Amino acid sequence: MSIPSISYKRHRFPSKIISHAVWLYCRFNLSLREVEEMLLKRGIDVSYETIRRWVAKFGPTIARSLRRRQPLSGDVWHLDEVVVTIKDRKFWLWRAVDQKGMILDEILQRRRNTRAAKRLLMRLMKKHNCVPKRFITDKLRSYGAAKREIAPGVEHRSHKGLNNRAENSHLPFRKRERAMQGYRSPGNLQRFLSIHSAIRNCFSVPARRRAALTIRFHRLEAFDAWTAAVTAA
Repeated sequence: MSIPSISYKRHRFPSKIISHAVWLYCRFNLSLREVEEMLLKRGIDVSYETIRRWVAKFGPTIARSLRRRQPLSGDVWHLDEVVVTIKDRKFWLWRAVDQKGMILDEILQRRRNTRAAKRLLMRLMKKHNCVPKRFITDKLRSYGAAKREIAPGVEHRSHKGLNNRAENSHLPFRKRERAMQGYRSPGNLQRFLSIHSAIRNCFSVPARRRAALTIRFHRLEAFDAWTAAVTAA
């Protein structure tokens, strides 16, 4: 499958400024107005609303390109869910990560039940075209019921202490949620998550890469991947 390319035609600002604004907003816990101020400090006068439109237009294509360049996922999947309130309505954000901390998928759902867990598992296996060696979850019974129907032969470990990998993956999301002061709608949140997780997977340093020199090389690799993803057609 070919990697999608980006066209910056009919935009007043050069591609480097547009891609840098998208990177700042999606990579760090910055508001649109803070990104606007940082660009103004460099002599670039662009409104926060324009930055929002850039993220909405170019973010999904950049994210798809980054996902095609990321390494294969691990064979141990950690699953967890966290509550999100949008305009006084409660939703559940279901997230799956592998043993290396890479985000495999995120899906926002209204329920916290077996049907929602089945949807997550089916979507995961379809997206990655494989069945994991092991599922690790907390004590929520919906995971066990869903696994018995969809992947009965896969090992399932249900223990809150074993699922720190998935629970810790919620922390960057919570920080981002505070910076954005909540979300406008479920659709906007789901679209933003698809962009945020792809960029996070690219730039976050895996636990096995903790030496200073190794971290530096990892970041250089991430910048190379980003440059390739935002290059114009």
